[in-house]
Amino acid sequence: MQDYLDSFKNAFLGTVDWTWKSIIFEVPWYTNYFWGLIAISIVVWLLEIAFPWRKEQSVFRKDFWLDAFYMFFNFFVFSIVISGFYKVLELLFSGAGITNTSLSLIDMSSLPNWLQLVIFFILLDFVQWFTHVLLHKYSFLWNFHKVHHSVKEMGFAAHLRYHWMENILYKPLKTLGVMVLGGFEPEQAFIVHFLSIAIGHFNHANIKITWGVLKYVFNNPVMHLYHHAYTLPKGRFGVNFGISLSLWDYIFKTNYIPEDSGTILLGFEDDDKFPKDFLRQNIYGFGKQKNN
Repeated sequence: MQDYLDSFKNAFLGTVDWTWKSIIFEVPWYTNYFWGLIAISIVVWLLEIAFPWRKEQSVFRKDFWLDAFYMFFNFFVFSIVISGFYKVLELLFSGAGITNTSLSLIDMSSLPNWLQLVIFFILLDFVQWFTHVLLHKYSFLWNFHKVHHSVKEMGFAAHLRYHWMENILYKPLKTLGVMVLGGFEPEQAFIVHFLSIAIGHFNHANIKITWGVLKYVFNNPVMHLYHHAYTLPKGRFGVNFGISLSLWDYIFKTNYIPEDSGTILLGFEDDDKFPKDFLRQNIYGFGKQKNN
């Protein structure tokens, strides 16, 4: 038991220390996700201001500051809180004989660096796409995911507006994806992480970009706006589930872009009754709710 407590403590304090060192620029720039997030956010926000898709939308749109708070809470505060639990879970799996290489299908270390990054990016994105589908398909998970879909005006910061329970689901499945790669994360994985943040910000931004023919590969603001549409095609529990890549939606026929005016109503049925503040939004999914 003491080993687990020590591991929990070390992981928690280690994450706190790393976050603080990031803030005061004492970590390598390419692993500084704190200032990296800020830099990417400012760049995308300036692009929103310079080239707005919905010109009537305010620079400080509805819930701008709430979404900004969610960004830092989910990316840093919750990561600190949960880090110790993940370390204990890792030890439990290890004690049961489940290691990083147990499910290994690919020997990543023998591949060229660029190919390692491509495979790492594609596999993790598919895991996130699949997880995203589950969040919409099952009512228990959907009640947590409603936090993200309660956005009524789209902007870059909405990217990281989500219930902390989503991390509980995403993290193990992403870890499973890494285990398929032999427990191996490429040395240049920071490129993938920063790229994912940038694409996610763009997809939620008030900018009209479709990437031309590359829209069949990469997600984009037009496609993702319809993911947040209040009115969905009849018989569908969701559309356009892509995170960074749109190709999964085209492969599995979950794509849907009927037009590109950008003026559609966002949200979900009865969202006017959904809590408006951070605290109540984050306890919402734990009570008995009407399933929409």
